[in-house]
Amino acid sequence: MPSILITSANRGLGLEFARQYAAEGWRIFAACRNPDSASDLEKLAHSRAVTVLPMDVTDLASIRRGAARLNGEPIDVLLNSAGISGKPGQRMGNIDYESWAQVLDVNTMGPIRVTEAFVEHVARSERKLVVTITSGLGSIADNTSGGSIPYRTSKAAVNMAMRSAAIDLAPRGISCVLVNPGWVKTDMGGPNAPLTPSESVAALKRLIATFGLTHSGKFFHYDGREYAW
Repeated sequence: MPSILITSANRGLGLEFARQYAAEGWRIFAACRNPDSASDLEKLAHSRAVTVLPMDVTDLASIRRGAARLNGEPIDVLLNSAGISGKPGQRMGNIDYESWAQVLDVNTMGPIRVTEAFVEHVARSERKLVVTITSGLGSIADNTSGGSIPYRTSKAAVNMAMRSAAIDLAPRGISCVLVNPGWVKTDMGGPNAPLTPSESVAALKRLIATFGLTHSGKFFHYDGREYAW
């Protein structure tokens, strides 16, 4: 039975990934900050092979506890799904630096903390794959509208961090790939987004199934196109 660790598995894309992979018979390690309030994830855990892990991607101690709890377990796919957008309206002249620091902590350092803590679990699996959800807003080449400075910089930074991780982990046969899920109807994406979580995740799952070392260190759109850095 293949296995996947999903961060922020209690809501949005993370929850939808958990649902879809569970429906296909995968073993799910679902990480979230507050399992006691994650009612949708709790329902899924009652009916499927889902292990819920209390884990905050900004809290290294909680991440290490999660890794220790799964000691010896192989993880085929590590999916870094946790992310926040920060306060709205963040453009020159209206920067909230505390919010910016929090966004960087979650979106940039969070995936690296999790990947480092669980690298041995990934290394002992068959797939040996780390997938990080990034954003088209993190593409420097694609930035023609400005604004969203904290969010954009956090995603550009995680792109670079995972590009380096791909090089660092290549000798161990581990692939690190970045994916843009598109504009999705989630709490972050809002109601006007053209994609539902189900549509985005289904497309991303098809893409993830193709990933290997030849894709490591690259950035893909959910439809399979390689995205400009």
